Amino acid sequence: QVRLVEFGGGLVQSGGSLRLSCAASGSIVSISDMCWYRPAPGKDRELVADITNGGSTNYADSVKGRFTISIDNAKNTVYLQMNSLKPEDTAVYYCYADLLATTRRNYWGKGTLVTVSS
Repeated sequence: QVRLVEFGGGLVQSGGSLRLSCAASGSIVSISDMCWYRPAPGKDRELVADITNGGSTNYADSVKGRFTISIDNAKNTVYLQMNSLKPEDTAVYYCYADLLATTRRNYWGKGTLVTVSS
């Protein structure tokens, strides 16, 4: 069974940094892309950052220049380096993966809580 497990959430002061990681485990054949989402007003979740297995990236306007997403294809792990954190970044961050195992489908992690204090 494929599972996504997030690490790295915690409490940090405004202006600080955290690095989130999400490891996909199981009988994975290939990964198309992996992403980080968080809840947003008026939406279930908003895309924070996305990366394909080819290295192409996409960021929400609110985090551009502050967050960096990267992927280690050999380890099936995606990272989100979060710098210059703001209180408004406080949220549960969810890992998402579009991958091929026994079949191609989407998977979600349980989320990791990031709390930024002022």
